[in-house]
Amino acid sequence: MEIKNNTFVITGAAQGLGEAIAISLAKRGAKLALLDVNAEQLDQVLARCTEVGAAECFAFTCDVASEISVVRSFAAIEERLGAIAGLVNNAGILRDGLLVKVKEGEIVDRLSLEQWQQVIDINLTGVFLCGREAASSMIRNQQQGVIINISSISRAGNIGQSNYAAAKSGVAALTTTWARELARYQVRCAAIAPGVFETEMVASMKPEAHERITSAVPLQRTGAVEELAHAIRFIIENDYYSGRILELDGGLRL
Repeated sequence: MEIKNNTFVITGAAQGLGEAIAISLAKRGAKLALLDVNAEQLDQVLARCTEVGAAECFAFTCDVASEISVVRSFAAIEERLGAIAGLVNNAGILRDGLLVKVKEGEIVDRLSLEQWQQVIDINLTGVFLCGREAASSMIRNQQQGVIINISSISRAGNIGQSNYAAAKSGVAALTTTWARELARYQVRCAAIAPGVFETEMVASMKPEAHERITSAVPLQRTGAVEELAHAIRFIIENDYYSGRILELDGGLRL
């Protein structure tokens, strides 16, 4: 699929990986719909995308965990930018915690239902809601399309991430399911499972924590956000790539 002059929706576009993906597609002349709950930061990314060459670009304040918010946002996107050709389901949060935390033989903390639900709502339900609306638009407009979900290598299970691992495993399952369901409509679905990337959150870690994470990666470094954006472009442009999860982790396996 061509990137230039096609409409792509990016969730979680206000910072980090979402911002890098948006700028990468803008440089190649895409029409962009940027979604996030952070309106102020989103406007800054919008300005950058316009500056580097986006054919058209609009920002939409959207809570991906809210069905009403998602449905309204996607209707507004179609109204302003026409048929949707691609969706990057990137929005996500962390609320890490051990299932049960024990100190000196005593239970001192447990993963709360609130921690569990917040991550499931945004990282899994949000992917479902946005994927459903994007697929509906593509089918309704007979538009060849691609849905790219951001999973994680943590989908295999990671200490302190019951909620995140469960959500990202669910995202991987949605990806293969949608690839099979939507192929008849010329809509592909694929996912990327990132390892550790140099986002604002990782960069703000204490030096010793950052070094510990980096040393676990065989390539001995974190990933650059531009490298993930490059993988997004590969999936968009390769019309035979569907139903698979591309692991982008520098050789790290959890």
